[in-house]
Order: sequence, then structure tokens, then C-alpha cells
Amino acid sequence: MNYLSVETLSKSYGVKKLFQDVSFGINQGQKVALIARNGAGKTSLLRILAGLDVPDSGSAVFRKNLRVSYLSQQPDLAPEKKVLEILFDSDTVILKAIKEYEECILESENPEKTFDGERLEKAMAAMDRLDAWNYEVKVKQILSELKVDYLDRPISALSGGQKKRVALARVLINEPDFLILDEPTNHLDIEMIEWLENYLTGKEITLFIVTHDRYFLDRICDEIMELDNHQLYRYKGNYSYFIEKKSERELASSSEIDKARNLYKRELEWVRRMPKARGTKSKSRVDAFYDVEAKAKSRKTEDALQLNVKIPRMGGKIIELIKISKSFGEHLILKNFSYTFKKGEKIGISGKNGSGKTTFLNILQGTESYDSGKIQTGETVVFGYYSQEGKIVGEADKRVIEVVKDSAEYITLNDGSKISPSQLLQRFLFPPEVQYGFVSKLSGGEKRRLFLLTVLMKNPNFLILDEPTNDLDITTLGILEEFLLDFQGCVLIVSHDRYFMDKLVDHIFVFEGEGELKDFPGNYSQYREYLALKEKEQKAVIPEKVEKIIFQEPEKKDSATRKISYKEKLEYEQLEKEIAELELQKNNFLEHLNKGSQNHEELRKWAEELEKATQSLDEKSLRWMELAELM
Repeated sequence: MNYLSVETLSKSYGVKKLFQDVSFGINQGQKVALIARNGAGKTSLLRILAGLDVPDSGSAVFRKNLRVSYLSQQPDLAPEKKVLEILFDSDTVILKAIKEYEECILESENPEKTFDGERLEKAMAAMDRLDAWNYEVKVKQILSELKVDYLDRPISALSGGQKKRVALARVLINEPDFLILDEPTNHLDIEMIEWLENYLTGKEITLFIVTHDRYFLDRICDEIMELDNHQLYRYKGNYSYFIEKKSERELASSSEIDKARNLYKRELEWVRRMPKARGTKSKSRVDAFYDVEAKAKSRKTEDALQLNVKIPRMGGKIIELIKISKSFGEHLILKNFSYTFKKGEKIGISGKNGSGKTTFLNILQGTESYDSGKIQTGETVVFGYYSQEGKIVGEADKRVIEVVKDSAEYITLNDGSKISPSQLLQRFLFPPEVQYGFVSKLSGGEKRRLFLLTVLMKNPNFLILDEPTNDLDITTLGILEEFLLDFQGCVLIVSHDRYFMDKLVDHIFVFEGEGELKDFPGNYSQYREYLALKEKEQKAVIPEKVEKIIFQEPEKKDSATRKISYKEKLEYEQLEKEIAELELQKNNFLEHLNKGSQNHEELRKWAEELEKATQSLDEKSLRWMELAELM
């Protein structure tokens, strides 16, 4: 059953064309993702579908009586309203009843207000009459998972992340038939993202989504649409399938354009030689010539983001933390944490929202005090801080080039050469017409890219990236990942993007609460596997009474107190080498698949080998972690 029909939709802003004559349809139950570069028109297309913007031409029509909900990238919520009012701002009778009941509960818990027992009794009666209790349980689950527990607070008192979670909770509570999501994973921690994955996968909901989260795309979507060069391309499969087929399409397109160019050269000679008086046959050939000419000249010049700023040399001493402690009142952030940073290491930081990740980053840079301990920072360390907000604060009324000129008159590249701010902006995909436009006119992703530029202009050798992936397109993310892999300085990353973390980090600092900061030897997926294994072991423990009857002390206690054997030590060292080799194999197969091939048998073989390498890597990593515990 068709839910959405889009016919020849076009949109431009001034001279900037976003998309032209785009047509597509979405059927009931489909989960479709839209991928495009920053500034290509993703958000504009979603806003048109949501009825918040109008196209230059064409139409977008939803099936009659369909309930459609839209989550915008930057939710626009009435600041004077309370969270409860926003969440249950709906015409449905059940949601109105739940809102009334929740207001009564909040009132009963507020000592400053007179409790109205009669109102609560009526609200409960309405809940009974509408059989709304099961629905209320679902609502509570959504609010609990998204940690929206501040129903009585006004929107004006919330942070950007809290507003995004409230807006997401509202669209999920409404249980629409058709859900439009623009970057829903921004401002969610990883546990929330994984819960949202499971929620959307388990629901019979039709979904149209824009997200840069590649794991999310892979696990949720059954179709990818790519907005490229003003045109729309469709791929019936998840993100992995999209990568493979996109490579094949670009290869085929390149081959066709090369053939057209050769034909164009021959036809051009004929057109130049032919007499002015043309017969019917020659006129048709001239018309065909113009078609060939258009195709021959259609190859797009796809500029790539160039991240090649100079990285100053690092001395032998970088940063040493000695028994650092920090708390806010009774909330303990760090407790006697010590660590010595080494050149070239890339560390991920994981922990729930509010666990102290940003505070830790500020302590490192000296912008936040600590309660006790000592920090020794090397003289050659130059920090580059890409903050969580990722905005050019107070620069909205400036022109793009002025933002860069305010920082430096020229920029030194890694080869020692110097370039102007205008040349640097070109390398960051800001053409001259955009450079002299205002920052306020940039898309969310373009603002993030400009912010990244201002950070790298300072030539840092110790990069601190706090949620760097928000709003960046997948192409830019790939280039940033390659830059960071080759980066010779230190990198600290706080990110909810699991793909980004898995690709880059050597190990992870995990905020476990109560001041405990654990150094885990592996990437994020390996850490989640470790947690899953730990949870499985805990669930397998038999209750204490039964344990006394059937078992003596569990074997695990013996293994925890015993020393590692010489044979296990050799196995541990051998596993380290094997894991490194398997990581290389896995990356090689991924690289082959990303490049694509016209030989389907070759692609199938690579995919099989990738699966084998991944499985073997998982098994060996788990064994390595077991031995590491004994070590």
C-alpha cells in the first residue's frame, strides 16, 4: 500500500539548486534512509514532506487519513511550555487522558500545591474508561529509556540535548503511521541509540530518516536513497548494500561518459564540416549530437575535503595525570585517576550522559579545576578542541571568510607551504560564492565543517573531539576518519557514533560511576561484547540457596584468584599478534567491498572472507579479554 507519492519535486535557494524533478514513493512498512552531502537539501526535502516548506515545483502527497510525525534536526519547542505539555500536545483522546492523569500525579507530589483528590479520581476513571493504562506503560517506557524525567520543567530550562530527547519522545508517543526523522541519534548516548534501533525495528512503522550513523542505517533500513548532483538514486538494501552498488553505479556512469566523449569528438568534427543547408536526416543527427554533448559534459567535478594542516612536533612528555579527583557536591566524577598519555594513541571515552565526560576533557585542557592530584603537561602540547555544541558561537552575522580571517591571515600546511583563508575554505568545500555569504545561511553540517576548520587552523597536536560526528555527512565523516587514522598526535574522542569509534580508537576510558574510570583495551563493539559476556555470566549464577545444595564454590572464584600459567601467557602473547593480523584482514576486505567490483563472484568471496575474519576476531578477542583479566 502506497503511503507517500513524490512527483517531480524541485527546490532552489537563490542560485543554489538543491534537487531537480525528484520523484519517488514509499510503501507501508518500508524503512527508507536519505543520504547526501551537507547542503545538498536533505533537511529541505524533509521539511517539504512535513508541510513546513514549499517546493518550487512538483508535489508530495500522503495517503488520506495517515498520521504523520516529524522530528526536526533542531526542534522548535515553545520555550514557555512545560515538558508535560509538549509531550502530550495531541488531539487523541487517550493522550489527553494520560496528560490529565500525569498532571494530577505531579500536583500530588508538589508540596507547594493543594492536592485535588477529586480531579485525580476523575482522571483515573477516564483512564479506566479508555483502557489507557497499557498505553501509559508504553509512554513511561519511552520516557524512561530516553531519560525524560523532568516533566514539570519548562522547555526554556533544558539543554539542547534534552530538548532533542523530548521532541523524539513526543513523536514516538504519538505512534504515527509514517515517521520522518532528521538526525534522531544526535544527543543520544549509545545505550539510547541501541534502544531506539530495537524500538524502530520491532515496530510496524513506516520510516523516512536522515542519519549519518552507519550502524543504525545498516540495522534499521531496507532501502537507501541518495541525493547526488541534484538527482535521486535508489538502492534496495541496507547501508552495506548501498556502498557496494554505489561503487558499481559510479563505475558504470564513468564508463558511459568516456564513451560519450569519444563519440562527441567524432560528431563534433562532422558538425563542423557539414554544409549550412541541412536535410532532414542531417538535422536529426544534429539533434542527437546535442544529446551526446550533454552526456559527454555531464561528468561532475566532485571536490574532496582536504584535511592536511600542519601538525607540530610533540616532545617526549605529553600529559601525565597523577591521582586526579573531582566531584560536584556528592556527585563523584573522578577518584584518584592516573594515566600517562603516549604519542599517537587514540582513545575513546564512553559513559552515560552526565557521568563527567565533558568535565574530564575540560580538566585536561586546564579550563576546569580539580579537587586533588597533579597534572603535568608537556611544553610542546597544542590542544585543538572540537566542542559538543559544534557551533560558530556569536558568528551568525559574519561572512564565512571573516570567521577564518579573524583566526589567521594565512595557514601553514603539513608540507610547509602557506595558503590564504580563501584557499583553505576551498579545500574545505566552501566555494567563493559561499565564502562571502553569511554563516547564518549555512546548513547544520556546513556550520560543523566550518567549526572543524577553525579548530584545525590552530595546528593542534592533541585533538579533543566531543561529539564530532553530529550533522556531518557520511562522505565528510569518511575523510575525517582517514585524517585521524594518519594523525601523528594524540586524539581523545567522545562520540555516540559506534562505527566512528570502532574504526579509530585503540582503547576506551569508561566512566562507570562513583568516580571509577576504567581503561578498557579495545574498541567500543568489543567493550559491548565484553559487557554482554559479563551479563550472561551473572545471569547464569544460581541463587544462593540452590548453590549451597548443589555446588561447592563456583569455579570462577578459583580462576579469579589463581595466577596465569606459562602456557596461558604464551597464548595471550600469540593472541595479540593474531588479533592484529585479523584486524588488518578485516580492514582489507572492507576496503575491497567499499571500492566495489564488476565481478559478482569476487564480491561474494570478499563478503564471505570478511564474515570469517570478523567471527574469528570476535572469538579471539573474547579469549584475549579472559586472559587479560588473569594477567
